[in-house]
Amino acid sequence: MKLNLYVLTPKRIIWNCEVKEIILSTNSGQIGVLPNHAPINTAVDMGPLRIRLLDDQWLTAVLWSGFARIVNNEIIILGNDAELGSDIDPEEAQQALEIAEANLSRAEGTKELVEAKLALRRARIRVEAVNWIPPSN
Repeated sequence: MKLNLYVLTPKRIIWNCEVKEIILSTNSGQIGVLPNHAPINTAVDMGPLRIRLLDDQWLTAVLWSGFARIVNNEIIILGNDAELGSDIDPEEAQQALEIAEANLSRAEGTKELVEAKLALRRARIRVEAVNWIPPSN
């Protein structure tokens, strides 16, 4: 059995193919989706999207929130924005994390603190995506 996965953003189609499984970050935690999953509509949180291809290779994308609909072995994810893990430069992601940590320690006032925490969360997610080690089969 397989799933049809569509990941769309306002700017482009990120993914459109058949897969074996995904792991998706939602507002209530991560969920794994296999064929014949119960129908569900859910908000997508900022976080990694793990994709298991038909050849058992795992790929990672980063979703910057959105909405997902899962029904009849079809997964449609409408994201505000997304990045493929293969498009993220590991050195740049690590450097952005270090900058975000430094900016958080220097943040003053509520607005700066909120912005710095959001930038740090985004940087951590990008680093997590490029450093993820897939499960062995």
